[in-house]
Amino acid sequence: MKRRVFLSLATAIGALGLAPARAADQPSFTFPSVDGGDYDTAQWRGRPVLVVNTASLCGFSGQLREMQALHEAQGPGGLVVLAVPSNDFNQELASGAEARDYCQMEYGLTLPMTDILPVAKGQVHPFYAWVRQQTGFVPKWNFNKVLLGPDGRILGTWGSFTKPGGPQIRAALG
Repeated sequence: MKRRVFLSLATAIGALGLAPARAADQPSFTFPSVDGGDYDTAQWRGRPVLVVNTASLCGFSGQLREMQALHEAQGPGGLVVLAVPSNDFNQELASGAEARDYCQMEYGLTLPMTDILPVAKGQVHPFYAWVRQQTGFVPKWNFNKVLLGPDGRILGTWGSFTKPGGPQIRAALG
């Protein structure tokens, strides 16, 4: 009679002398703020972070209102919503300052916003290179979402049609 042994992943990792990844092992990334200075994801450890590549002139730009609403509703509880303007799909204004001013005027945006960065083409920002390496996910258009858990791990990635406050993202937030 054959006997099968099943090990949990944690048991197998321990048996091999490996340690599971800890939050401290997760990389941190620095984003240039549109207002000057930097945002460092290490400062947000312990909080979930929703990173969204945006474009002011995109047909999905109405999601900026939803991002702001999510920021206002869940920001006090810890959620960080980060807008990352990108011109990879030729739908962003000429400068980060113009994008910021437009988004503040049109959508009342007060959430953190980076300067304009490449997210899908060419020398992409290191965060997006890491997401690609970890998951294979590359933004196919504007308003793609990446959710980091409080420990800095990727909890999920979504395309343009998933709304920032939609059920998929809310479920991943727990």
